Amino acid sequence: MNRLQTVPEFQQWQHSKAAENDPQRPLVTVCGGTGCRVYGSEKVWEAFKAELARQGMDATLAYDVKVTGCHGFCERGPLVVIRPQGIFYSHVRVEDVPEIVSETLQAGRVIERLLYVDPLTGQKITHEDEVPFYKHQKRLILEKNGNLDPARIDEYIAAGGYSALVKALTTLTPEEVIAAVRSAGLRGRGGAGFTTGVKWALCRANVLKTGAGYIVCNADEGDPGAYMDRSVMEGNPHSVIEGMLIGAYAMGIHQGFVYIRAEYPLAVKNLRQAIHQAEDLGLLGRNILGSGFDFNLSVRLGAGAFVCGEETALMASIEGRIGEPRPRPPYPAEEGLWGKPTNINNVKTWAAVPIILRQGADWYASIGTEKSKGTLIFSVVGKINNTGLVEVPMGITLRELIFDIGGGIPRGKAFKAAQIGGPSGGCLPAEHLNVRMDYESLTSLGAIVGSGGLVVADEDTCMVDFARYFMTFTQQESCGKCVPCRIGTKAMLETLTKICNGQGEPADLDYLAELAAHIQRSSLCALGQTAPNPVLSTLRYFRDEYEAHIYEKRCPAKVCKALITYSIDPQRCTGCMVCLRNCSGSAIQGEKQKPHSIDPARCTRCGVCLNLCKFGAVSVA
Repeated sequence: MNRLQTVPEFQQWQHSKAAENDPQRPLVTVCGGTGCRVYGSEKVWEAFKAELARQGMDATLAYDVKVTGCHGFCERGPLVVIRPQGIFYSHVRVEDVPEIVSETLQAGRVIERLLYVDPLTGQKITHEDEVPFYKHQKRLILEKNGNLDPARIDEYIAAGGYSALVKALTTLTPEEVIAAVRSAGLRGRGGAGFTTGVKWALCRANVLKTGAGYIVCNADEGDPGAYMDRSVMEGNPHSVIEGMLIGAYAMGIHQGFVYIRAEYPLAVKNLRQAIHQAEDLGLLGRNILGSGFDFNLSVRLGAGAFVCGEETALMASIEGRIGEPRPRPPYPAEEGLWGKPTNINNVKTWAAVPIILRQGADWYASIGTEKSKGTLIFSVVGKINNTGLVEVPMGITLRELIFDIGGGIPRGKAFKAAQIGGPSGGCLPAEHLNVRMDYESLTSLGAIVGSGGLVVADEDTCMVDFARYFMTFTQQESCGKCVPCRIGTKAMLETLTKICNGQGEPADLDYLAELAAHIQRSSLCALGQTAPNPVLSTLRYFRDEYEAHIYEKRCPAKVCKALITYSIDPQRCTGCMVCLRNCSGSAIQGEKQKPHSIDPARCTRCGVCLNLCKFGAVSVA
């Protein structure tokens, strides 16, 4: 690729690439996100290339095969979509490829066993846009993930990429760009939800005073079960780069950093490749497209500390210091990296910026609610049929998210709670299934939007143990710099563990609430300030479970090992010996074809016998 010197050169090249991109051209897309790669999608792609060559279909260009970014429906990987028909196959294996090529690509017949089956209706669905998981979404940031090869900048440009940058450079002043972002109502997608346009304006004002500044993309995503940022960086890194270019132009900044954790190797690889491609093409570096605007972008790897998602700890890490937060003010917009004004936004925030400039601020503001505009990407995991990445308009209800898109709860179990907002989010019960998923509504109920993590719990989940799980995470990830977080979270975790072990006392409930209030009020950064949320929300909505653990020494969900007992019903036991042979604690005794029994003193409460028994003879109480 030759370096493009001017805007007309770029527009001509973009036009030529768009003309080459025939949307009706037969194409096999294979999901190349990390989730599908774990299931073997790389081998599926290689098998398609080999099979098309074997049958001579590559020579005639009848079909091409492409690896794309994450399609989002990680539960069903590896995913294959045949375009332009939109035929959607899931759980595709290497051995399925010859049949797909001969039956579907050549003969036009659909392979029934590879189709998605709706868990709620039992209906087999042929086309991608008819799958409920996709049908009820509004994919803006993720729209191109399933269509583009992230390793090819020409595909992004052919689809309209970098045209928003050109618009900013040629028709808008920096102040007009900031006004558009502000008018669109875009709020930070990293968790705080601060108005992006206001943040940019503050940074620009300080940059004009000091003459220098920095912008940062916060890609240090560390929430358990969350991988929204990773998938955007893996599947469409140019959308983030373009957003940062526009933001840098608006704020008068010439140096940017992407701070991303080293545990995301594919995202790091694709991001670095995208930066090099943009540099080679003249979209990064000096005098971009002859506009006189300079901007350089570098990648900084984080070592995986959750606290480095907090902006002041992140900046310390970029500077080569220990990743610990510092008091604010001064805020980064005043004094950030190396003492200069610095603007930090999340991956999804940067990726939304080109969409706003292309489609218009009013169009973007028409999506969502009065105060929460646009779309939000949720990572939906846990006890739900359809796990994966979901992009929905702000204001959609939790019920729609769980049942219409998520497909409901597996095995007909009842929905119990959703933990929203990452490890520092709150747990909302079934009575609040109609809550709207926006900043104000969730905050009023004790949850937060956060970065978009959503963990679903069913009737078999112990909410005390659930809160303990998230408190364990935040306590381990505390940097230890401030006493309230270092000591307070440890004390809360010890108290929760004590309750789960059947040693809880009535005073523990007031103690937890008091500790939580002190930690929230006194912690240095948002990690500590929000860490008690899972405990406070479960105390608020599931207090009866805490009381059962304390007063009755009973775990209603039958999860906490110290409060449950396994037994075998001699009337149902056939003496098949399966449970005995698989008992790691040698707690089961009995002879073949005679009823077995469990020694409570030796039982480790692992639940293996319960899961293996086909006769319903094992019970837990």
